[in-house]
Amino acid sequence: MASEVNYNKAFEHYKHLSLFWTDLIYLMASKPQSLTATGPMRKFATNAKKVTTELIESNQDLIEFNTRLAEYYKQLSDTWIESQKQVSKKMPDIPQDAEQLDSYKRVWIDIFENYFTQLFDSKKFGENYGKLVSSELELSKHWNDMVNTLLESADLPSKKEIDEIYKELQQLRRRVSKLEKEPVKKVVENTNAE
Repeated sequence: MASEVNYNKAFEHYKHLSLFWTDLIYLMASKPQSLTATGPMRKFATNAKKVTTELIESNQDLIEFNTRLAEYYKQLSDTWIESQKQVSKKMPDIPQDAEQLDSYKRVWIDIFENYFTQLFDSKKFGENYGKLVSSELELSKHWNDMVNTLLESADLPSKKEIDEIYKELQQLRRRVSKLEKEPVKKVVENTNAE
């Protein structure tokens, strides 16, 4: 509990400090005589607060993601350890011949299959995995928003705009290849008609 209070206090301090500096940069950018008031720095300075806010929010989601990921791997490793204990109880001796080895494999597969099926069917695993994927998607959204803001600041096209350009290029390629094939068909038809 004390570590969580310390974390929240440190996070609030980080958030306050980050927003303070972005506000200061934004204020400096609004003055015509400042260096950040000219060129691409002006646009970046105006978008810096947006990037900082996204970064702060992504840090919160990153903590959530790491917590869920740790729980996910803990569940997997606990299940693995328990399964291996059961295999060791059932087959304490090391197999000496091929028949015993096949028997050992079947026991190992059956026990692991049962334990991991129980894990994957459990409500706790499903909830944790759902929250893990959800926090991963949130992180991805924050990172995409930051990248788009930075691209916008540099007057570069966003991923969506580039995807649209690629689609148009593909359509143009199809049309050109179709047009290139048409004269060949007409020449073949004309020679067959003669």
